[in-house]
Amino acid sequence: MSIDIGITGLAGSGKTTIFNALTRGKADTESLTPHIGTAEVPEPRLKMLADILHPKRVVPAEVRYIDTGAPIKDKAISGQLLGHLSNADALINVVRALTGENKPPIEAGPDIEHDIATINAELAFSDLALLERRLERIKTSLRGAKQPEQQGLLREQELLMKVKADLEKDIPTRELSLTTDEVRTMANYQFLTAKPLLIMVNIDEDQLPQALPLEAELNSSYSRPKCRLITLCGKLEMELTQLDDSAAEEFRAEFGMTESGLDRTIKLSYELLGLISFFTIASGEVKAWSIQDGTDALKAAGKIHSDMERGFIRAQVITYDDLVKCGNLAEAHKKGLLRQEGKGYIVKDGDVITFLFNV
Repeated sequence: MSIDIGITGLAGSGKTTIFNALTRGKADTESLTPHIGTAEVPEPRLKMLADILHPKRVVPAEVRYIDTGAPIKDKAISGQLLGHLSNADALINVVRALTGENKPPIEAGPDIEHDIATINAELAFSDLALLERRLERIKTSLRGAKQPEQQGLLREQELLMKVKADLEKDIPTRELSLTTDEVRTMANYQFLTAKPLLIMVNIDEDQLPQALPLEAELNSSYSRPKCRLITLCGKLEMELTQLDDSAAEEFRAEFGMTESGLDRTIKLSYELLGLISFFTIASGEVKAWSIQDGTDALKAAGKIHSDMERGFIRAQVITYDDLVKCGNLAEAHKKGLLRQEGKGYIVKDGDVITFLFNV
């Protein structure tokens, strides 16, 4: 299963250009219809594992990007747009900082800030509308509810009123301190302001020398545990995806860029989502998987297949570093580095795991 990230923004922000840059796509940048594309998660450890294990197939993890098509506008998020955003694991808000005719210059910081504020307000407005509808339904349900059901409804009502009050103060749901039970309740609503947010400031080629200072300045205002900001030249990155890797690297070097926009975007997205990677060896295949940091072996097995979770016996685990040092699994087993772990084992980033199960 891939990670889903929704891309949205105001009209003229260049979000479809960004989509093409991230997915190596060729979607029509003038089209208002949604586009869906995937990108492989950069994972250099996979090559080393392939060299050691000689699998028939190497499968990287994937991120799926959804360009939502129509821009956010007019104080209302359309039903189709809301559906795409609600189902995403995280959001990218593309903000225009493009030079040229009818575009604000990079020095016009307030324009960038205005666009960020506008998008944030629209997402909050959508959440408030959802809150209002749910609070009305709770109010109606309370009239005929029995005692056990009534207590649950009252707790939910209290939580939603607290969330509503904070949203009205421009505090997004992702920044609230919630209990485990409250987080579980909130997950049912898929609030847009609860999703990790990557603000992507779309710049032109001639703005690249100022990109890092601009990024640092804006991050001082917008960076949060679940919100980060980066600058990206969408047009250049889109063009570079049409070249082979060596040619693209040469062009990036000329512009002083050390890594691709895709790599930077995925790394930050993983950080915002709290994701780590583990690897499996099965049927001649080495595969990378993305899971939440803190996931136990049982749930990690379920990430691969529900049968593995249901019939879980144990997990054979070795760290990536130990496997590389040993050079092969036989040597790792000989040195006692191939461990047997139970369902409660917390999977670590870089673990190489074989799940044993029976159904």
